[in-house]
Amino acid sequence: MSERERQIILNCFQEIKEELSHSVDKHSKSIITANIEVFLNHCLRFYDRQFITRENINKDVLSRFEELLNGYFDSDKPQMIGLPYVQYFADELHLSANYFGDLIKKETGKPAQEYIQLKVIDKAKDSLYNPDKSINEIAYELGFKYPHHFSRMFKKVVGSSPSEYRLRN
Repeated sequence: MSERERQIILNCFQEIKEELSHSVDKHSKSIITANIEVFLNHCLRFYDRQFITRENINKDVLSRFEELLNGYFDSDKPQMIGLPYVQYFADELHLSANYFGDLIKKETGKPAQEYIQLKVIDKAKDSLYNPDKSINEIAYELGFKYPHHFSRMFKKVVGSSPSEYRLRN
């Protein structure tokens, strides 16, 4: 936070503190509530602002996320851990899951979980070009515990089952 923003927050707290230290009257509750609302609105403003002012840093986080996501599938993690999830990548990037999710949404327009699922589908499409691998093998390689979950997700996103997609392509 900038010094100006810090002062705004401190002023909000001061207003609330002063209202609490005076004798309570019929207006106290609404004034305190209004001051808390102003404080929360400033917090939202400062939170949203960081996504705009840190654009270069956010691009770097997105690049590192992409590298981690690709590396996840190039390793044995899908078979060991299962499908990738938001918390895993947030931890790897040393961010809270909520902040990471907000950042990905602001940068890509998609929620982080959806972004990850689309990556899973892209990997699945690439694997489906190999006729030597069964759909069940592909599902397990991607981290699905049950192949029918893979087929259901694939059909929901792509509009056709993995076997139909394989036949078409």
